Amino acid sequence: MQVTDTPTQPTTDDATAASGATAAPVTVVIPTRDRDHLLVRALAGIAAQDHPGAVEILVVRDGTPVTDLAVDLPARFTLRQITNTRSPGLAGTRNTGILAATHALVAFCDDDDEWLPGKLSAQVPLLERSPGASVVATGIVVVHDGTEVERPGPLHPVHLEDLLLRRIMELHPSSFLLRRADLVGPIGLVDEDLPGGYAEDYDLLLRAASVGPVLSVPRPLTKIHWHGSSFYFSRWATIHESLDAMLVKHPQFAQVPRGLARIKGQQAIALAAMGRRREALSTAAQTVRLSRREPRSYLAAAAALRLLSIDRLQAALHRRGRGL
Repeated sequence: MQVTDTPTQPTTDDATAASGATAAPVTVVIPTRDRDHLLVRALAGIAAQDHPGAVEILVVRDGTPVTDLAVDLPARFTLRQITNTRSPGLAGTRNTGILAATHALVAFCDDDDEWLPGKLSAQVPLLERSPGASVVATGIVVVHDGTEVERPGPLHPVHLEDLLLRRIMELHPSSFLLRRADLVGPIGLVDEDLPGGYAEDYDLLLRAASVGPVLSVPRPLTKIHWHGSSFYFSRWATIHESLDAMLVKHPQFAQVPRGLARIKGQQAIALAAMGRRREALSTAAQTVRLSRREPRSYLAAAAALRLLSIDRLQAALHRRGRGL
């Protein structure tokens, strides 16, 4: 198994459409840090794909040494391991992989998630016959505490207005397939300046939807594992600060009161979880003024008044494959 740190550029025939025995090759970017026991599972899911084209698996190590990985790959698969050369964290690690990708199509997979059989073979043709689309995702299976919940992907194209209204959690980055040219061009790389890297995937979706519609294969073809070691599990201060940054970066929220209420409701919950009761109640009141239909305002107020435990609420929602 060859290990290299040398980035390569896409070849001119990488964008060739799938036809006959020739199919578009794909680079899969996997950011990782000290989780090889999970990484091996992600690699196995990728190795089981039946997409007939070449697949480059690019494992990007964030501040940790390259180690041998025991995984059997089909002949058309290659595995490279490189080191993150950009800012530490998920965003910089993912960008290092995007810039080093050999092929014109780039897919993401987090090291603790896994692809189900048929994922790439369903996505690649959809992206190729939809030249105006910016992203193709899939439905997901949320795994938490031994429970699996299927969440099918959207049946119709998703536009910017849809994503301002709600996050659409079924569009998870571990299912994304994009064109590398879009990531280094009109969409842009993953934002490395968001506080703690929180909401980098949502920010990327908003920018992608500004370029073209986001499509999805409705079938749940990506397993998303939620667990206590997940990076943003209950990091409330980071969540609050990053949502502030998102509102500055995407002023379009001001034109969508229900979407803005959702963000403010999330901030109110974060404030309540941090014990900042007065600020939580004030932000919850702002949320109600924007939209009386936003449930997070009432949940945040209940938590601020110590009538509700945010941790218990979050655990209950996770068991149902949902988040706050």
